[in-house]
Parts: sequence; structure tokens; C-alpha cells
Amino acid sequence: QVRLVESGGGLVQPGGSLRLSCAASGSTLSNRAMAWFRQAPGKEREFVATISWSAGTTYYADSVKGRFTISRDNAKNTVSLQMNSLKPEDTAVYFCAAGLSGYDICTHYYHSYEYKYWGQGTQVTVSS
Repeated sequence: QVRLVESGGGLVQPGGSLRLSCAASGSTLSNRAMAWFRQAPGKEREFVATISWSAGTTYYADSVKGRFTISRDNAKNTVSLQMNSLKPEDTAVYFCAAGLSGYDICTHYYHSYEYKYWGQGTQVTVSS
């Protein structure tokens, strides 16, 4: 089993930055694809970013490309999301997700069903 806990959310001004962290326990993340999703009020869960085992491959939603950066530290069993140039449209609960052991990033990386384990979420609010 994998337990994921997100942290780092909060209230920021438009144009500001936040760094989210996801800490894992119960199993290593080194052989799992990892991702961030988000869910705004009244909307469905949306893909944000994903990263491969070795961090050599990343993919981003068009809405965040160039502003967000996903990274991982397998030695520390953590995944991060650096968010810059934040917009009000980025307001959402952000979730960390981990795939099945032994399965790396695939062609359906943007689908939530590719990820087995989920954190509880952390709130990000971008407002003046």
C-alpha cells in the first residue's frame, strides 16, 4: 500500500508562486509513475502533470505548460509541483497520485484511472 500526503497549498496573489510537495510512506515511489491532478469547485478532476520513474520524461496539461514544473526525489520518496505565474483559474484542490508498482508512464498518462493511490489533496487559492 502507498500513503500519499500533499502539503504546500495556500492563498496567493495572481502572478505569485507556490511549491506543492507529496510525501509517500508504505512503499517506494521509485518504480511508479507519478502525477498531479486538480479539481475546481463544480468541475471534474483534471490532469496537471506527470513524471516517469527516472524523471527523464514529463508531460503537462496545456493550461499549465511553461508555468508549472513537476519533479521527484526518489531517495526522499517525494514528488513536487512548482507553480509559477499563478492565475485565478488555477484555484483548485491539488491531488498527488501514484501508479501501480512496476508500471511507468504510458500513453494514457492523463487519465485518472492510470493511478492507483491518491492523497487527500491540498487547497490552492489564487485571488486578489
